[in-house]
Amino acid sequence: MEHRSESNDKEPIDDATVKGGAGGDRAALRQIYEATADRVFRLMVRMVGQQDADDLTQQTFVRAFTKLDQFSGESKFETWLYRLATNEALQHLRREKHRRTKELVVEPTADQTDHVEQDERVAMVRTALDQLDPELRAIFTLKEESGLSYQEIAATLGIPEGTVGSRLNRARRELRRLIGKGR
Repeated sequence: MEHRSESNDKEPIDDATVKGGAGGDRAALRQIYEATADRVFRLMVRMVGQQDADDLTQQTFVRAFTKLDQFSGESKFETWLYRLATNEALQHLRREKHRRTKELVVEPTADQTDHVEQDERVAMVRTALDQLDPELRAIFTLKEESGLSYQEIAATLGIPEGTVGSRLNRARRELRRLIGKGR
């Protein structure tokens, strides 16, 4: 599966495109996929790791395309799609019942002289994320990696906004504790 950034990567999917896709318009389905596949894939990498991200991204789109007619339009299409993707990831994690090291993409720093120290920090963060409860990892990933608002995360996960805030704080505290323990 090829994941590439499109120039329209951040533009929301409009209602006409969703309706077209629900009606079987292949061009509309392609437009939805091309506009959102990178974001869904990145979410999957953070949630389940590189190894399973492709398959789960594909499963998410298969499920989304078969359920397009169920999209009510009460939230942004992307929020609905993130909810499907997050549910796919959480179901996968429950089925697997074990956690693997997750990929965490770290932006390159201006000073690349200390790769060893950076690699150690990345490994510490990966290990800490891996140890987080999947629900906390989902909230942390949706906020910190995907940039969703509390309201969007609440809609994505089907939980109250206040719960998002408290779980995000808990995830951050737990990550700090786990990273501090690893030093």
